[in-house]
Amino acid sequence: MLQAIEAPPAVRRLLLVEDDAELADLLTEVLADEGYLIDVAHDGQRGLHLGLTRNYDVMVIDRLLPALDGLNLLTRLRSRAVGARALLLTALGTVDDRVAGLDAGADDYMIKPFDLDELSARIRALCRRTSDGADALPVGAGRIDLGLRDVVLPDGSRVALSAREFELLRVLAVRPRTVHSRAELRRRVFDEAAATSIVDTYVYYLRRKLGRTVIRTVHGLGYRLGEL
Repeated sequence: MLQAIEAPPAVRRLLLVEDDAELADLLTEVLADEGYLIDVAHDGQRGLHLGLTRNYDVMVIDRLLPALDGLNLLTRLRSRAVGARALLLTALGTVDDRVAGLDAGADDYMIKPFDLDELSARIRALCRRTSDGADALPVGAGRIDLGLRDVVLPDGSRVALSAREFELLRVLAVRPRTVHSRAELRRRVFDEAAATSIVDTYVYYLRRKLGRTVIRTVHGLGYRLGEL
């Protein structure tokens, strides 16, 4: 009898933005041992560049950073439709500080000094909040299943998407009222060397799968989310 072979767990990509080099090295060692692929930035500007040009499952961001502080960094990433889960690290522990962090787009908050085991557990929990399929982004009466990375239509049926189709639709759905230029969508979803026209091609693919109203064209400006 043939035995089923269990698929290996998906590799999680993590962005660590921490200016304390010793702490960054320690966290990198601990988290790499847990199987994460980690990019490290030691200031906010580098963290912003990585966050805008690469896709991550989780971001761990120190609040007090040189060049660009953690709150402004996270606010800018969220304004550019970066939806990766974010955990803020900070020595600022008042209620107002925690509220400011959450309002900026953080999903969790840890006060320094912290326990490494607890940090690891919180990062795993953030990963589960995406991978268990419980999270979704609405698209009209349907939704994008962020765990299974497909689209659930209003009648409950599902439509599979390619990786690029999924990411393009996710970027639009994170900020559904925003008009995104073709140049921005190319930068956020595709390789920097790709022609801007690739955005139009993938909009066509999505409309063919999900209907012409799923993405709206705003003439002279770009695209915004429509509805199923």
